[in-house]
Amino acid sequence: MVEGIKDKVIVITGASSGLGEAAARRLVKDGAKLVLGARRINRLRALAKELSLSEDAVVQTDVTDRAQVKALVDHAVRQNGRIDVLINNAGLMPSSMLERLHVEEWERMIDVNIKGVLYGIAAVLPYMKEQKSGHIINVASVAGHKVGPGGAVYSATKHAVRALSEGLRQEVKPHNIRTTIISPGAVATELPDTITDPDVAARMGEVYERAISPEAFASTVAFAISQPQDVDINEILFRPTAQVY
Repeated sequence: MVEGIKDKVIVITGASSGLGEAAARRLVKDGAKLVLGARRINRLRALAKELSLSEDAVVQTDVTDRAQVKALVDHAVRQNGRIDVLINNAGLMPSSMLERLHVEEWERMIDVNIKGVLYGIAAVLPYMKEQKSGHIINVASVAGHKVGPGGAVYSATKHAVRALSEGLRQEVKPHNIRTTIISPGAVATELPDTITDPDVAARMGEVYERAISPEAFASTVAFAISQPQDVDINEILFRPTAQVY
């Protein structure tokens, strides 16, 4: 896999923990040139120091702010002369029953999970079109394939990510750009910690008792990136072996 990853310039959003952090750890070992974005800049800096990355490799980024996402990508290009891969990873999952009317949480999920992905796409497309190469990886979820009680809005955002990614795939064919959707099941991250609905939290807690490590996600990312340029891995859906949902 290293042969297809070494020296590629890769931008990761939501890189301060969980899936993004695991991907960063894996890809830096494979020789990638990383630029990491997240809101929690202190955690980003600590991760960069641990991975022996320069201070220029991290940018404080709130993906709900289009200007900040553009600044992250522009910074990566200024530092490295190009961008090869964007991993649109930042996401939230404050799932709740609709009747509880957690409208502010719905809006936050829409802003992060959908608009954040769109802002990432908008930031990299001009560069990748000019390069005639690039790879956009959007993180969806098993919830982008199935809907369960308490997960209506979260599932809606992840269905949207899959729809956007498929439309993107079709549109960027003339520009030699690859697209991948990665849909994880229960992976051990901070994602369930954002659930404020006690009933849904208890139910999801049972699902996450058998969660697998975020390194499984990192491996799928590495697999997709490492393929030859004429191979486009469009979608990967994976779960813990024991997960029914």
